[in-house]
Amino acid sequence: MGKLYVIGIGPGGLDHMTLRAKEAIDECNIVVGYNKYIDMIKPLVENKELFSTGMRGEEARCKKALELSKDNTVALISTGDSGIYGMAGLILQMQNDEVVEVIPGVTASSAAGSVIGAPLMHDNCNISLSDLMTPYDLIKKRVRNAADADMIISLYNPRSKGRPHYLREAIEIIKEYRSLDTPVAVVRHALRDGQEVRMFTLENFDEEVVDMFSIVIVGNSQSFIKNGKFITPRGYDV
Repeated sequence: MGKLYVIGIGPGGLDHMTLRAKEAIDECNIVVGYNKYIDMIKPLVENKELFSTGMRGEEARCKKALELSKDNTVALISTGDSGIYGMAGLILQMQNDEVVEVIPGVTASSAAGSVIGAPLMHDNCNISLSDLMTPYDLIKKRVRNAADADMIISLYNPRSKGRPHYLREAIEIIKEYRSLDTPVAVVRHALRDGQEVRMFTLENFDEEVVDMFSIVIVGNSQSFIKNGKFITPRGYDV
């Protein structure tokens, strides 16, 4: 009987993958994933059978991975953590009698946080601004509730050509609950080639530098910048 590993490969660089993720890929004879994600781990899959699709091919990839895993050891890969906006949930929904193991990876907010300092040291949340799977009114409600709860907020899928105003509206909601000098970071291609970092406050935030390759991290009421680093204190007496 075969097995399916659902693997989070982290931000994209091989040096930021977990050892277990690399071991699981090595065990597999077939790798399934979005074509650009497979390219990121090309040195690990050169001698393996590959099945890839383009954007929005998630259901087809999951179905194929489950079919192949009946007689093969298969890796289904996601960037970041496979259980955070990845393939793990969909696979487990579709699973019947297949053997499935979920292997975590470094998610985008953690990757971006490490680049800019320690912004996620207290209670925080991830909110995707993509309305492909979630109604926009519900997204705005989540942003408002997180802002009201003084949570550090990481915005995934923050700005696309089809919905450039969503990020602007999210920031305006957060401004209702936070000081205008609250730090905001934009990290593009976190821990990948072409990494870019920009630091703002809520007052001078520039949405034009943000795209779908970016993560936007908004601090809470205690967050500050020190020595160029974005810090949210945990509460230690320093």
